[in-house]
Amino acid sequence: MKTTSFAAHSASTPLASFEFQRRDPGAHDVEIKILYCGVCHTDVHIARNEWHGTTYPCVPGHEIIGRVVRTGAQVKGFKDGDIAGVGCLVDSCRACENCKEHLEQFCQGATFTYNSPDRHSGGMTYGGYSGSIVVDEDFVLHIPRNLNLAAAAPLLCAGITTYSPLRHHRVAKGHKVGVVGLGGLGHMGVKLAKAFGAHVVVFTTSPNKVTDALRLGADEVVQSKNADEMKKHLYSFHFILDTVAAPHDINAYLVLLKRDGILTQVGVPAEPLSLQVGCLIFGRRNLSGSLIGGIQETQEMLDFCGTHNITSDIELIPIQEINQAYERLVKSDVKYRFVIDMDSLPALS
Repeated sequence: MKTTSFAAHSASTPLASFEFQRRDPGAHDVEIKILYCGVCHTDVHIARNEWHGTTYPCVPGHEIIGRVVRTGAQVKGFKDGDIAGVGCLVDSCRACENCKEHLEQFCQGATFTYNSPDRHSGGMTYGGYSGSIVVDEDFVLHIPRNLNLAAAAPLLCAGITTYSPLRHHRVAKGHKVGVVGLGGLGHMGVKLAKAFGAHVVVFTTSPNKVTDALRLGADEVVQSKNADEMKKHLYSFHFILDTVAAPHDINAYLVLLKRDGILTQVGVPAEPLSLQVGCLIFGRRNLSGSLIGGIQETQEMLDFCGTHNITSDIELIPIQEINQAYERLVKSDVKYRFVIDMDSLPALS
């Protein structure tokens, strides 16, 4: 079936209208009319081939919320009219150790929502900047009814990216948690860490973000360029979530950890970070990374957000403004996530 979308046709040209064929739903598939799609910084990196390996045309988008319009004969978990979500994954091998442990994001045969080899079509997957999507029901998620749908869309990437390490490292009441950076990921980290019961400290280089950090739930805000402010927090954190994708001194945060404290990196700087191993050795500190979450954990995160009424702070845009949104995103000129209203997508020609 034909659908319309916006796609990157090369690394250097603006995203523009593109029509392509979606497969008809198979026995285990769910067809979703897309209502909203979040704009992730990963979309910019891949559309512009900044991580190398983009296949064009490329239809970005992996923070998808829509309405079920058709289901395969064997689908049991969804019915027509349900509100459903699709995140960063649409398939995996189902057989490896990672898949069996519900960690599909680490499957070597994982199929990502866009720019990934598609076993159904023989081409590449196309993402959520489009009118519809067809996905195996095992990779479709239930969206809590009480959440604002547009503001819930970024939970499918930004939400799970920050939830997963907080959950994995058992952040809880009584813990002191740092969040480095207050952007699309960072602002979700603040909301989630606070809901876990932690004392939350935001680190920012932007003085104009102090008020917003407190509004979002932070207990304290530290100007990370101020050495005296940083020194006050030496050896005091149980856990630090680093969301910064720009070059920065990670050692300045490692020394703030308590003995056996953990810093998890979820931002992806373009250049390698310089690590002073003494910051780990003295204090038996830990440095780790984290990549989104599996489908089971993503559903857990959505249910948690439903219980605590957590969504992203968004700016809703029509698809026609996507190229301006990319430019603003690169400049961090958004509070805190763009979401596309897919009703603005032009009808099929």
